Amino acid sequence: MAVITIEGLRKEYRRLRRPTTVAVDGLNLEVPEGGVFGFLGPNGAGKTTTIRCLLGLVHPSAGKVHLLGADVSRGLPSVIGRVGSIVESPALFPKFTGLRNLEILGKLQGVGPKAAAEALARVGLAERGDDMVKTYSLGMKQRLGIAAALLKDPAVLILDEPANGLDPAGIVEVRGLLKSLGADGRTVFVSSHILTEVQQTADRVAILARGKCVANGPVHEVLASRGGEGMVARVDDLAAGERALRAAGMTAAVDADVLRVTLPATEGARITRTLAEAGLYLSELRPDEVDLETVFLELTKDDSGEVR
Repeated sequence: MAVITIEGLRKEYRRLRRPTTVAVDGLNLEVPEGGVFGFLGPNGAGKTTTIRCLLGLVHPSAGKVHLLGADVSRGLPSVIGRVGSIVESPALFPKFTGLRNLEILGKLQGVGPKAAAEALARVGLAERGDDMVKTYSLGMKQRLGIAAALLKDPAVLILDEPANGLDPAGIVEVRGLLKSLGADGRTVFVSSHILTEVQQTADRVAILARGKCVANGPVHEVLASRGGEGMVARVDDLAAGERALRAAGMTAAVDADVLRVTLPATEGARITRTLAEAGLYLSELRPDEVDLETVFLELTKDDSGEVR
């Protein structure tokens, strides 16, 4: 089931005596239930505008947006209680404790103090709940913001750049949290420009360029579609594996602790059979994929070679 459906979304900003700016241009997107969905694009690609349209903060110029089956333009109030979100930096009271911040926000949302304590524990801050927020690291503040989004125990979390400005330790903290939330069965829709983190965190991704979706699907499929000129195989005896594959007419070479074979992914059965006949059994066989950063740069550059 799709928890987010976007059809032909367009958002224009008109300014007096200035050209019209098109932030989102005919975007189509479907986000399935469960797991972490990475929403990627360079600055100005339309990520934040799309998120604002999803949350009813911005009215689209054209198109339809559905969240948890409800048309956002008319039915958002019926589902917003099942949605948690962070758009830009979370607003926190630095001289209040982490727990007190959540209790205040919870009261505004109609949930009791128990929900605040549970959300704090869920993001790994239970032991720091009685400390003032001004003593928190940036990563801890970001996790506290995510705790605020969890107060209503939402089915969908929509997070705009949750790791923005964090140091490496903070990024690791947020990465682990997002993965665990997605593993719980929630749908975590997260925009980000930290591509290595998205590759390690997300189950599926969509890449925006100039307000349009240029790639969408499971991470491994998106990577394989742009690289994949060969296969990576792993066996216990790499040298013997190389000899067996070469003897069968394949181009193969040992690279560190794997074999790289110049064959398309559709020839995986041939590799498996050749190695098995030589008494060698695979512990891994996969497409030789490029990384997400390479795919992102290729898909988002314009005719001049600049990323847009």
